[in-house]
Amino acid sequence: MTLTNLQCKNAKPTEKAYKLAAGRGLYLHVMPNGSKYWRMKYRFAGKEKLLAFGVYPEISLKEADERCTEARKLLDQNIDPLQAKHIDKRNAEEKAENTFEPLARQWHENFKHKWTNRHATTVLRRMERDIFPEIGSLPITSIKPAHIIKALKKVQSRGAYEPAHRLRQYCSQIFKYAIINEMAETNPASEIGMVLKPVVKSHYACIETKEIPELLDAINRNDARLHNDTRHAIRLLMLTFVRTKELIEATWDEFDLENAQWVVPAKRMKMRKEHIVPLSKQALEILRDLKERNEKWGWIFPGHHSPRKHMSNNTILKGLERLGFKGRMTGHGFRALAMSTIKEQLGYRHEVIDRQLAHMPQSMVTRAYDRAPFLDERIVMMQEWADYLDNIAQNGTVIVGKFRKKA
Repeated sequence: MTLTNLQCKNAKPTEKAYKLAAGRGLYLHVMPNGSKYWRMKYRFAGKEKLLAFGVYPEISLKEADERCTEARKLLDQNIDPLQAKHIDKRNAEEKAENTFEPLARQWHENFKHKWTNRHATTVLRRMERDIFPEIGSLPITSIKPAHIIKALKKVQSRGAYEPAHRLRQYCSQIFKYAIINEMAETNPASEIGMVLKPVVKSHYACIETKEIPELLDAINRNDARLHNDTRHAIRLLMLTFVRTKELIEATWDEFDLENAQWVVPAKRMKMRKEHIVPLSKQALEILRDLKERNEKWGWIFPGHHSPRKHMSNNTILKGLERLGFKGRMTGHGFRALAMSTIKEQLGYRHEVIDRQLAHMPQSMVTRAYDRAPFLDERIVMMQEWADYLDNIAQNGTVIVGKFRKKA
């Protein structure tokens, strides 16, 4: 090398730019404003080319010489170092674009139309809070199972076991999306569920069949002085056994009272599939009473204090508590109560009741036959269920077998 560190340091600017040669085509280009740039001149395929190595003193003489050596090695292999530099730069840019967070946001944007707005917001908020700070800036191809496990264990450390499993599922779906789009080859989130603490599922509080008389008596006596709409909401949950959210968000345009049918649109259903609820005479009576008062608000159950919004889910839960069923019954519990009682006391097949509950069949075989809605049977079943409850209310007791459906 013909150039020294001292010469580089002491090189002063002049009116015109000049070069200090370091050998092998490498030189320090000193500009009139005092800036100093490392350059390497070489020939490739018969053409003279120029390669930039950076600014002195950020890039020292030794570092510039090492870069020159690497470039000469490429030339010995008949590779243009300038083109190789451009390729490396492009790969680095692509690598930066293919970090986890931008890819996750792209996945979210592509799939959010399949979800409710509320669910889409929840998914992104959870990722922003718990995943992006941990692995968001990492290239998708460099993420290992250990990276994801570390992030999820932080979530579980605050007792959020179910959200941790949800986040693992989201991460797994994002990696599947990356694989399909040829941005990754493996899914490090697919098999790490076993490392996480299991979620202990708790069942919704639900009374037994023998306790139905007590509940009906409490609703009818109304010693708790519940608002009439709250009592009607509890009665309709018992008569229709829909999900609480499906009831309180119902609007009048979903109901055909003349044909005794309630059609819950797919966008409001958990399984995103339109659901038909046959309405018994008892349910129709309640709905007609509600319509006289509430039709102007659009909601079947407008809020007591803010009628432009629907009734709160907590209203039903608190209503049941005031009736004396705190810890014993919830709005969702009516679904389990209907399933067990209708099967045992009215003798209906599991498939018919399950279809009325709008459950997703567990097996592929069952799913293949799910197109049959059993609607005729369900119409009869819903009326028998309502009559069965009336009989209990009138007699104050459960008569086993009295309403059992004949084979």
